[in-house]
Amino acid sequence: MKRNIIFLIGALVCFSVACKKDFLNHPSTTGPTTDNYYNNAEQVNGATGILYNNVWGDWFDKAFTSVGDLLGGTVTGTQGNDQYNSFYNFNIQSTDGLVSSTWNSCYKAAGQASVLIQTFKDKKALLGGTNTDFLDKGIAEARFIRGFAYFYIGRTFGDAPIVDNPLDLTKPGAYLVPKYHQKDVLRFALEDLQAAADGLPEVAAQDGRVTKYAAIGMMAKVYLYLKDYTNAAAKAKLVIDYSKGAGNGVLGLNDDYNAMFTSSAAANVKNKENLFSLRWLSSMGWNGGNRFSIYAAPQPLVHPKPTGGNGYSAVVPSFDMLNPATGYETADKRRGWSVMQQGFHKDAWVNDNFPTGFTYDTTGRATDDHFIFTGTRSNIQKYIVGPNRADEPVTPDGHTSMPTFILRYADVLLIYAEAVLGDAGSTADAGALEAFNKVHNRAGLTSLTTLTKNDILHERKVEFAFEGDYWFDIQRQGFAKAQQIIASQERGTLDGNGRLTSFKATLNSAAQLFLPIPQAETAQDPKLLEPAVDYYK
Repeated sequence: MKRNIIFLIGALVCFSVACKKDFLNHPSTTGPTTDNYYNNAEQVNGATGILYNNVWGDWFDKAFTSVGDLLGGTVTGTQGNDQYNSFYNFNIQSTDGLVSSTWNSCYKAAGQASVLIQTFKDKKALLGGTNTDFLDKGIAEARFIRGFAYFYIGRTFGDAPIVDNPLDLTKPGAYLVPKYHQKDVLRFALEDLQAAADGLPEVAAQDGRVTKYAAIGMMAKVYLYLKDYTNAAAKAKLVIDYSKGAGNGVLGLNDDYNAMFTSSAAANVKNKENLFSLRWLSSMGWNGGNRFSIYAAPQPLVHPKPTGGNGYSAVVPSFDMLNPATGYETADKRRGWSVMQQGFHKDAWVNDNFPTGFTYDTTGRATDDHFIFTGTRSNIQKYIVGPNRADEPVTPDGHTSMPTFILRYADVLLIYAEAVLGDAGSTADAGALEAFNKVHNRAGLTSLTTLTKNDILHERKVEFAFEGDYWFDIQRQGFAKAQQIIASQERGTLDGNGRLTSFKATLNSAAQLFLPIPQAETAQDPKLLEPAVDYYK
């Protein structure tokens, strides 16, 4: 924790002014301080813009997929890849780099948000509290990001520190902070999200910024995780009712699921399904571009010119996802929208080797610039935009402008259906069925007339596959159910002759439901090795 303090203090003077085109694409400023800066909405928006981007870079790089999808079993093919192995095998150690990446990014995001919250409060005091609506909005936006960060921390690590003001950690000995109970971490997240809901507008002034209903929707997700079904249903219904009323046309399901994940324009511009996403720009490269393509794209798609990059296929869809009995049903259109397999073709994906459009070809029995031969003979299609072209920039080092969806309207619909079901064995509630079937029907599937927990969990699995979230759906079922789900998953791969090398992972203890606190943190803060204590007295 201590090694992040200097960075967090620096956050006070490193934010920039946003231009009207994109709140990430901005000119820099020199030495802003509370006295001479944050005098208008543009300056505040420039500061909050970074909370959607660079602070999450280390987590999004590989940990995002490792935690949500490798643990969840929706991706595989990573045996022998040291960066992913421990997640693939459920043999995660406190020294693993991706554990540290997750911890550091979440606390970096939470810390920068906390610094901004305090900075904007100080500025309000300097201005005497008059004409400060733009600062109130900035505070609400920062509290949303901090709330999400602590929600992710609570789900991922369980008991964890809460740092309301990181500047307090600069005091002698103050960086020795304890772990607080997970319930307190999640309560802290809910308080931030409620404050965000109270202070954010219904409609964002710029595409991609969070709104009142993004905060309410995220609260619904936290309540569902806590099994507080009454509050989860109530919050989700507020979002759904808004989408049917004043928000009709502003909020709802995107008609083109595939484009939402393969076109940065469709994903970023007036995407009514997006409630909260991380925002990336290809031009920012390693400082803020989306690098998922580097790890997930097939080599023959992005290695030949005009991109000239790399696609390592380090993570690929698992056989558990590809099997119609456990993953995408035969009639489920999301398979074709989310996965590339033999014969897949896109006319717009043109490179030197595929002048009439890219065709996914596994017949070469090895990967080169013409053929692809992964362990499951497939690749993830979500978040892959194809080769570099005028309307879809992809840098030679593989960065794109695709966002990373954290909360979609589809999630709110399925949250509502599950919350109405609650602990019952099944439900035929009309509202729950309507919400569920909107998501189900978009995928070309026939409406259900009753719902069970397994129906909803399966729908979440195929709807949000490769979006870094399914592990938490498994985890929140409790150890016994999670153990059963994981044991049933096929995580193996095919050899060169097409023979399956089966692998079934094993959960041995409830402790494996959470990541360990990084050893580097416990070495500097031994209190983190002690039992958790109460944050709220």
